[in-house]
Amino acid sequence: MTILDQLADYAKMRTEQAKKEIPAETIRQMAMALPRGTFPFEQALKKPGISFICECKKASPSKGLIAPEFPYLQIAREYEAAGADCISVLTEPKWFLGQNSYLKEITDAVSIPCLRKDFTVDEYMIYEARLLGASAVLLICSILTQEQLSAFLEICDTLGLSALVEAHDENEVQMALKAGACIIGVNNRNLKDFSVDTDNSRRLRQRIPPEVLFVSESGVRSAEDIKLLQEIGADAVLIGETLMRAPDKTARLAELRRLL
Repeated sequence: MTILDQLADYAKMRTEQAKKEIPAETIRQMAMALPRGTFPFEQALKKPGISFICECKKASPSKGLIAPEFPYLQIAREYEAAGADCISVLTEPKWFLGQNSYLKEITDAVSIPCLRKDFTVDEYMIYEARLLGASAVLLICSILTQEQLSAFLEICDTLGLSALVEAHDENEVQMALKAGACIIGVNNRNLKDFSVDTDNSRRLRQRIPPEVLFVSESGVRSAEDIKLLQEIGADAVLIGETLMRAPDKTARLAELRRLL
């Protein structure tokens, strides 16, 4: 099994456990009772220039513990003050040491839209994200069927939630487009072996129509990287470890914007 398979299987197990505490129909009704969202995540990515999605994560499968001290609310507020357009919050508890409570507290503390970064394998997790205050969820093509992806996108639309649909290759880009994805993220990290290749974004950019928002994820470390991604038409970059390891996140984000 690849780490991605393990993450997906663990997400299924977590969801089944969560359903014992709050049944699926109950959480669906609770989410549907909220006012329909207005897709602020998508709107933030549509602004002129390249948008920055800054990530709050304590650890990762490839790098282990990234932030032994993890003042997540302070980090989120720093991102907002530094001009981040959106915040990505890890809620996966085993490999990324995330928690649902981090997302809820961060969405209450900042005014910019937040992405629930998790391994969505069940519609339950979409309703859960809405209740946690998320403006978007991550849908990874390689752990979903075409039918699941289409159904999950329909639920997101009903709730007014954006979906960042993640693809790793040409077939997955086609899968995302067939399902009607409005935002496609190309992950430059292969989650099966952890190798990073930022050329993956350049290769797949031409497969994505200009009206579909394009996000480059992982391996973005410098102002030069961002400048090149902007030149190929990236609408946004998702930056995690580079910012999480920076002692001064405001200064680091300013440095990443230097060539824009």
